[in-house]
Amino acid sequence: MSIKLYITTAVVSCATILSGCQTMPSGPNVAVMPAPGKPFDLFQQEDQQCRNFAANSVGPAAQAANDSAVGAAVIGTALGAAVGAIGGRGHGRAVGTGAAVGLAGGSLFGGSYAQDASYSLQRRYDIAYEQCMYSNGNQLPQPQQQRVIYRY
Repeated sequence: MSIKLYITTAVVSCATILSGCQTMPSGPNVAVMPAPGKPFDLFQQEDQQCRNFAANSVGPAAQAANDSAVGAAVIGTALGAAVGAIGGRGHGRAVGTGAAVGLAGGSLFGGSYAQDASYSLQRRYDIAYEQCMYSNGNQLPQPQQQRVIYRY
């Protein structure tokens, strides 16, 4: 395997790892309504304050998720490359090809881990946002209650 292919594989793996990194949620995924009679300008100010509060609340968790995702990708990539190299050697294939396949698989594992953490970050952001908006007297959406009909 040529050095050029190793470099290409490394670049693709790094791009995959970095694409899995978390970003802060761009905003809430919940609809909050202003309290009856509240001026819309005041509601907008509270909305901005609560977005900042929510972002500050999940900031450390987002950094920890990024660190974990990158760590999982690096470990997965290293293990995948090692297993791929060993597997490639045992079957008469080029060791470099097995390592490259393992490298790609490990990188995808890290990206998958990051995607799982993304849902948790968004949910934590939404909860912090709702708490802040509720404390300012705004109306939160009510959960839908399911009607249970018993038939005898």
